[in-house]
Amino acid sequence: MFRRKDSVPIEKRTPGIRTRVLLLTSLVLIIAGTTASSLYIIRSRLRQQVRSTLEMDLSHSVETFQDLEAGRLAALGRENALMADEPKLKALMTTNDPRTIADDAVGFWETSGNDLFALADGDHRIQAANAKGEANPDALKRDLQAVIADPSKHYLLSDGRLFEYSVQPLYFGSKASGTLLGYVISGFAIDSSFLREVGRGAGAEAAFFAGDSVTVSTLPEDRLASIRAKTRVIQQNGGSAIVMIGRERYLTVSRDLTGGADTNLRLVVMKSFDAADRAEKEINWLIFWVSLLVMAAGSLLMLLLAGMVTRPLELLATGVRAFGEGDRQHSLPSGGTQEVRYLSQVFAQMRGEIEKTNRALLESERLATIGRMASSVSHDLRHYLAAVYANAEFLASPALPASERAELYEEIRLAVNGTTDMLDSLLIFSRTGAALQRVPTSIYSLVERAIALVKTHPDADRVRLVLEESNLDTTAAVDTKQVERAIYNLVLNACQSARESAGLREVKVALSVDSESVSVTIQDSGPGVAEGIRESLFDPFVSQGKQKGTGLGLTLAWSVAREHNGDVKLISNRAGETVFRLTVARAMTPSIRNGSPSRTTVFTP
Repeated sequence: MFRRKDSVPIEKRTPGIRTRVLLLTSLVLIIAGTTASSLYIIRSRLRQQVRSTLEMDLSHSVETFQDLEAGRLAALGRENALMADEPKLKALMTTNDPRTIADDAVGFWETSGNDLFALADGDHRIQAANAKGEANPDALKRDLQAVIADPSKHYLLSDGRLFEYSVQPLYFGSKASGTLLGYVISGFAIDSSFLREVGRGAGAEAAFFAGDSVTVSTLPEDRLASIRAKTRVIQQNGGSAIVMIGRERYLTVSRDLTGGADTNLRLVVMKSFDAADRAEKEINWLIFWVSLLVMAAGSLLMLLLAGMVTRPLELLATGVRAFGEGDRQHSLPSGGTQEVRYLSQVFAQMRGEIEKTNRALLESERLATIGRMASSVSHDLRHYLAAVYANAEFLASPALPASERAELYEEIRLAVNGTTDMLDSLLIFSRTGAALQRVPTSIYSLVERAIALVKTHPDADRVRLVLEESNLDTTAAVDTKQVERAIYNLVLNACQSARESAGLREVKVALSVDSESVSVTIQDSGPGVAEGIRESLFDPFVSQGKQKGTGLGLTLAWSVAREHNGDVKLISNRAGETVFRLTVARAMTPSIRNGSPSRTTVFTP
């Protein structure tokens, strides 16, 4: 009960993440991660599906071109066969006159209605060549002459125009036994209208490339300009590729036609991703807004659930913290989840057990303190009473001289004064913690009075007491009786220590001040504090090494200093220089009752 432990400050709450914030953050991260994953998966699957669909459509367009090409070549072959059976044409070719053949070929060309019509002699020399919209007949003859001898060729690229043609031999008589008179050549122009038929079913665009140049295309002029400027291949996959034409992505499927032409000729069928990209963006935005809605609804729901879960936990944590700070009546949560209720019940039981154990410990300590006090007081009272009894018995002798009577009387007076001092110490110690009678007082004057009282004590005999002069303002609001007694005990304790010195026996007292406190420093020339009591120096009834005394001197001084918002510290502890310092606050502030301030002991080697 009376034992004073060094106080341990309650730890501040460790900073960390609140449970509801953690739950809400986890939910947001889960929804965001799910949304991002969904968008990525949907985008990948959608692009894969779109590409697969477009590839299929473009492959159908290529097949459409092959079917149209085959059909038109077959039609050209039949027309040429009919034309080759014409007697007038055979008669014309027998003239072997290029001018006559060229002039009369116009009529046959008009009759055929084809885009391209030409006649060649048996040595594959072009005698006549006509084409719709042809501005340079000589160039047409030259280009046709370059490919006519190769029966595998059926594409003609002339003056930027592309033709597909068919060649039919012209015989005088039967093919088996007749004479070869020449060749009938007819063809059709591959133009944008033809390409539109190719891509009409798939809604695709088509273009013929001769090398890197576009020969004919269904693309608008701005796209053609972009192709001529720069076309960038993004992804190649077999016969298909994704290319950037301007700022638009296209899927392309190509067919190499080089085998039927004298140049690098390719048919490219393409379809824009623009519609698919718009659909993808719409789906992405739809998923995004749905995710935001789900996130908002989920966050609201999580806040409600978190409130139901974490609020009781926070109340429980507050109750634990309040119990650690000494508030044993703080209410604990009765609601919440099953686990929280169980924790509250367990903590309530634990709190009750701790309070019960503390009461038992306090009662045990109180009884032990009373026992130590009774043992100490009874020993000292027995010593003083024995002196009073024995000396009183001697005084009763009628034959005792007056000088001896005076000496016996002085011993009785000292014993009575010692008993009175002991009882005063016990009374002041028992009243520590009660209301103080504080008045503004000069601490210097209290030190002078305490030293004057110590000088009358037998333990101060042959000890030099030195009070350092001071003009400082040592005024403080204190209980004069208690503070004077505390200073008296410290000085007397220093005198008792100094008497054990083999050399100089001296006690020095000095005062120091600051804006908030006044300090009294007592230095003695004794051997220092014994090793065995350094840790329990300020505990009650500790008087190791003393022949008499209750062991309340330092305890009383420490208690009085604490009541005045101050402290008593052992500043130095070495032979010839033991220093104690008592500090009291100037202002009349309430003393700390719940949880005493830390008591620090400093040892200077």
